[in-house]
Amino acid sequence: MSYDIPESIPQGSDGAQEEENRRIEEIADELSRLCRVYEAQPGNGEADVKPCEVEKRVAERMAKSEGFWIPMMEIFHLGVPGPSGHENDTYVAEQGIYKVNNLLNNNGSIVALLRKVMLHNIIFPDTAYSFRGFAGFDGRTVLPVLYQPRVADSQPASQIMIDTYMAALGFEKSHKDGRYSNGEYVVWDLLPRNVLVDKEGDIFVVDAEIKLLQ
Repeated sequence: MSYDIPESIPQGSDGAQEEENRRIEEIADELSRLCRVYEAQPGNGEADVKPCEVEKRVAERMAKSEGFWIPMMEIFHLGVPGPSGHENDTYVAEQGIYKVNNLLNNNGSIVALLRKVMLHNIIFPDTAYSFRGFAGFDGRTVLPVLYQPRVADSQPASQIMIDTYMAALGFEKSHKDGRYSNGEYVVWDLLPRNVLVDKEGDIFVVDAEIKLLQ
């Protein structure tokens, strides 16, 4: 079965990467705009409705309108179920991994997750994400679906390898393992479970928490 999901640009060049980042930014900006419109409509500004719930309502409408809604009962068509973590359920395809994000690390905010994805793609372009749609149950659950290329022939990197890699990118290590800053970004949770090294010794950050300081 195929989905009417807009295909992201293959991450084979800087131009393609920039285009995909612009696409993710446009989706985040449009979702924010539609949330403001929704809340301004009479009867929609309920005081007891959390902003993340408004995001979910608007994201479902947007996804169905634009053709990137994935019914939860069909999520297994993305790939073979892989390991699940605190933040993602994964589905492994031939060339990459689909990550269905539960938003726990982003206070339930879809927009916050998309903006973090953009930061990841800027700092770690070798493992850049693309946005593939929203999965969920109608009127209930809405979960962003991200795609990331697989890193072949790899294993978890050691903390020393990670420290060295981040230093080469211009980041200083903090007192806490896996946390780094370069004055513009703070990156944390860079622990062996989230960073891979391949047989050539190249390092790949597959998951990270990132905050823009400015």
